[in-house]
Order: sequence, then structure tokens, then C-alpha cells
Amino acid sequence: MSALTTPHIDVHRSGDRLKSRISWLDSKHSFSFGQHYDPDNTHHGLLLVNNDDTVLAGTGFDTHPHKDMEIVTWVLRGSLVHQDSIGHSGVIYPGLAQRMSAGTGIMHSEKNDSWRLGGQQHSDPVHFIQMWVAPDEGGLTPGYEQLEIDDELLRGGLIPVASGMDRYKDHSAIRINNKYAALHVARILPGTSVTLPNAPFLHVFVAEGTADMEGTGTLYEGDAVRMSDSGGQLVTSETGAEVLVWEMHARIGG
Repeated sequence: MSALTTPHIDVHRSGDRLKSRISWLDSKHSFSFGQHYDPDNTHHGLLLVNNDDTVLAGTGFDTHPHKDMEIVTWVLRGSLVHQDSIGHSGVIYPGLAQRMSAGTGIMHSEKNDSWRLGGQQHSDPVHFIQMWVAPDEGGLTPGYEQLEIDDELLRGGLIPVASGMDRYKDHSAIRINNKYAALHVARILPGTSVTLPNAPFLHVFVAEGTADMEGTGTLYEGDAVRMSDSGGQLVTSETGAEVLVWEMHARIGG
């Protein structure tokens, strides 16, 4: 894998994303996914999937397989039940980072948690972003990790949430099997800013709210920016925003 050297910034608007809609699922894809294939839009850096999913209560993804992929799930609203073939189960909610390493093969399901801790049923949808990153190597042992990271997010700034990079090993990020990639999340308070890291590849996704990127302009919920050989820009929000940033120091097939 190698990095590009020509600076490039490419804005992808929310409304231009590929979409899959069925009775229980509203899914918006930043890259080619499932029946939607565009040979010119398969990945950026090491990021292959950035799906923006809303799942109705009492429904979800039935048990299905994955192999040789690092899958990170970040819930924005509601809660999601995870169960897999290596014995892990749990409820993922806002502020809880989750990583599943598919490795040699794993089966899992993801369903809308249609009950609350007090036992009361609800009909609220769950809204989450699921991201897939290629691992360093194939054939790894499947694994699972989740970590409560909400307290760090409340302090502000760009927080490492999932990383395989040595520079973030002392942070409380969950580990992924790629030493060239890290996911950061920022809950930008009204009137404040965060600074993007410098990297050969960045993927900036506005998960909630509205933000302004230095030199790029206003970004709305669901917008993404793909950057090559760039970084250092300020991202500011006057009304508050949640932003997901992949920092990547390699690319697939490079």
C-alpha cells in the first residue's frame, strides 16, 4: 500500500448517495454496496463501506456472514442488539464504540433493540453508521470489542474511537487490525472547532448537524469529504454537529 502525493478535496453531498429502501430499512451508501455498484466509487483510502442506516423497531439484519473485514458500528440514536457466532452479544447505543473483526469468518445479526432497560417496549428507530475497513492481512482470528467512550466525547475535540495506529495506542480507542487507519469522532459544541489530522487520506462525514470546513464551505448532515494528502483544516459548527473522521495512511491497491 502507498499514499497519493497530489492534494485533492472532493465533496460528496448527502442527496447523491446510493440508497436501499425496504419496509424496515432506510440505508444510504457512500460507496458501492450490494446491488449498487460503481467501479469509480468502491472505496477511499482503506474505507470500503460507510453506510448510514435507519432500522425500525422489532426488525433488523438477520444472521449473515462476513470474512476478512474490520467492521466498526457507531450508533447515533436508539440502540442496536448484536449477536455473533463466537459468543458475543450486547446492546450498542450512542457513545459506545463497537468493532467486529470478521477474520476467517463470522456470523452475526443486528436488530433494533425494541425494549428499554426498564422493560418498557418502544417503537423508536435506531440510526447508526456502519463502516468497513480492510484489515492488514487476511485469515485473522475473528474478534469483537466494545468500549464506552461517551465521557471523552463530552470533553470536546476530535477523539480517537477505533484505531490500529501506534500513535493512538495510549488512547482508549478500540483496536482494529490495520496499523494505517484510525476513526475519530467529534461532538462539536456550538461555536467551537476541531482540527483535522494530516494524512494521505481523510474521510470526513457529518453524521448529525451542520458544520463548516475551512476552505470547503458548509457541510450538511450526510455530506462527506474525501481528502488526499491534506489535513489541518478547521471544522466549525455554529449550531453543533457530530463528525466522523477516518485518518488513513495507506490505500487499497496502491
